[in-house]
Amino acid sequence: MARAGVLLWNLRRLCRVLLFLSQFYILSGGESTDIPPYMMKCPSNGLCSKLPADCIECKTNFSCVYGKPVTFDCTVKPSVTCVDQDFKSRKSFVLNMTCRFCWQLPETDYECSSSTSCMAVSCPRQRYTANCTVRDHVHCLGNRTFPKMLYCNWTGGYKWSTALALSITLGGFGADRFYLGQWREGLGKLFSFGGLGIWTLLDVLLIGVGYVGPADGSLYI
Repeated sequence: MARAGVLLWNLRRLCRVLLFLSQFYILSGGESTDIPPYMMKCPSNGLCSKLPADCIECKTNFSCVYGKPVTFDCTVKPSVTCVDQDFKSRKSFVLNMTCRFCWQLPETDYECSSSTSCMAVSCPRQRYTANCTVRDHVHCLGNRTFPKMLYCNWTGGYKWSTALALSITLGGFGADRFYLGQWREGLGKLFSFGGLGIWTLLDVLLIGVGYVGPADGSLYI
């Protein structure tokens, strides 16, 4: 009886040692338990044809005719599971799409970075180089991230109605120019009593047609 108890105690101790060694092996990098980054975008057991582009690999053909329907043979990446229309698990499938490069997509199919360092109100309108990324569910040829020249189109929160109201009521004191961040012009109007009224009338007209805008070059809201 005593011998059986000693044997059971030694067995428990051996199991603890083996458990410790297995955990140490995993933590030391002997066995990778990392989940691939693309798995965060890949729904489990969803339709293969609806998988995001990051979840699949396709044999594309760049000689297709632009704007025409085209089919490509695709396979899912490791650890990704999907089904066909009959809810059967698949590793490979045929993807139907339109032949076009990513930079040829309509603006609704990608997102671009914005810029607040360019003049949105200028003649001619300024452009800036934006970095655009195709949306996950959209399939296209070529790089999914690309540069594109876009018109400056940002706002600093200045309201056109507020600027016009200040120009009509307090324009003689330069309130409209102060509101738009043009403090030099505001001081000039203040100490000249609105240019004896002439400057005030001109600003009402110029702000009314949108020719005079915020000093930071942004658009009105």
